[in-house]
Amino acid sequence: MRSSILKSLATVSGLTMMSRILGFGRQVLIAGVIGAGGNPVADAFWAAFRLPNLFRRLFAEGAFQSAFVPLFQGKLIKEDQAAAKKFAEEVLAGLLFVLLILTLIVELAAPVAVNLVASGFRDDPEKFELTTIYLRIMFPYLACMSVVGLLSGILNSLDRFMAYAGAPLLLNICQIAALAYFASDGVETTGLALSVATAVSGFLQLGLLVWAARRQGYFLNLSFPKWTPGVSRLMMLGMPGFISAAAVQINIVIGTNIASQQPGAVSWLMNADQLYQLPLAVIGIALGSVLLPLMSRRVKEGDEAGALSVVNRSLEMSSLLVLPAAAAFIIMPDAICDALFRGIATEALSLFGGRQSAFTPEDVRMTAGALALFGIGLPAFVWQKVFLPAFYSREDTRTPMKFALWAIVINTVVALALFPAFGFFAVAFATSLATWVQIALLAFELHKRRQFQPDTRLFARITRTIAATAVMAAAIIWARGHESLLTDVLFGKSWLAVIALVTGGGIVYGAALMALGGVRLSDYKAR
Repeated sequence: MRSSILKSLATVSGLTMMSRILGFGRQVLIAGVIGAGGNPVADAFWAAFRLPNLFRRLFAEGAFQSAFVPLFQGKLIKEDQAAAKKFAEEVLAGLLFVLLILTLIVELAAPVAVNLVASGFRDDPEKFELTTIYLRIMFPYLACMSVVGLLSGILNSLDRFMAYAGAPLLLNICQIAALAYFASDGVETTGLALSVATAVSGFLQLGLLVWAARRQGYFLNLSFPKWTPGVSRLMMLGMPGFISAAAVQINIVIGTNIASQQPGAVSWLMNADQLYQLPLAVIGIALGSVLLPLMSRRVKEGDEAGALSVVNRSLEMSSLLVLPAAAAFIIMPDAICDALFRGIATEALSLFGGRQSAFTPEDVRMTAGALALFGIGLPAFVWQKVFLPAFYSREDTRTPMKFALWAIVINTVVALALFPAFGFFAVAFATSLATWVQIALLAFELHKRRQFQPDTRLFARITRTIAATAVMAAAIIWARGHESLLTDVLFGKSWLAVIALVTGGGIVYGAALMALGGVRLSDYKAR
């Protein structure tokens, strides 16, 4: 079983890592070209990108699949492939009908949608108009990614993860290509080009998933939508599941709306969000995508002991990567942001005529503050992807929905209460706090049902992982005291010094982890 988790996780994590690294390059270039706090184009683009990106994360990265995968696998296991395919076609018909209506509404009433995401832009007509234009261009991406989510659920249920994990590469490639061709034409033209590239990437990702599903014998035929028992069951499970799995994303959208009252805050939040999304995607989203079909299969087969073991081993493996990542974001966010958005951005932009990054020292300071606060919540963001499948695999979406609603209420109340004193930093803090509350409620409920029983090995390994993370943090803090010397050695480039610090910290962490017994090679030799 552990071998199965590792193999599937390696496939998804490897391709997701490639996508996120390319995404880093894209993010650095965008920040370097259109800047952040001082440019209305930056705020407008990132605010408009929130809605289609939200649906990408909801449909393609878990929320929709939380309801669809267990039902689809139930058809496969209890009936046959023909029944499973028919169910998928019924869902596709209903999904396309809803998406068509939603897309028409947003295209016709885009200003209303902008008010939902960034009501603070109403005081800046130029920014509001730009956001409206960008949203109309990008919104078809939402429809494409929703169908991608359906096809990904089919492929994940068949243990075919490659196309699903590789599809996001196309978004990064399209946006980087847009920057390469239009960066010299001014920031407004660049904003338009990025919006068009986003929409184009949606159709390309959809084409890739259609091709991959067809290869597995699941070319879905289009039909008129019908209210069948399967669709009814999906809706019954799907709506609560959609809310519970989407809690973090809903909190971020709420936070974006609150932050839009402060000039530049939307861009600062979005840049911080993109940074912590790397470990979240590589560990949490990848693990969640693998876990749901794996746990669902265990539960359908009546193997409750196996399902329990999957949760423990998943927490153990995710902790190995998420805890040091969170520590790095907390202790050196300023160095990370400066290296990426100023140092590396300037080096990358030298390919476009030697221009300097538009990201200012103030942008670095603000983005770093948000990143540190998101870092506090990073373990909770990841572990949410472990605990939620334990409910969904048993077709229980209502219980996590209740906890998600509590998290949304806490996030909104805390962000609004603290915003007057702390500005947009209150938004990042509230998101992390609300997710930790949600995790505590999920874990307690599973423990009460005896569906989460931490074993001795989990306690021992996480304790040692925390100790190794503390050793790494101490080493980085000490090394930062000598950062100027390191910069001098590395040709005066501070961004190279940051890379050296992170690399050195990773080596120290790995050595400490091995020495403390947080991981043993014997666990993996047979894999």
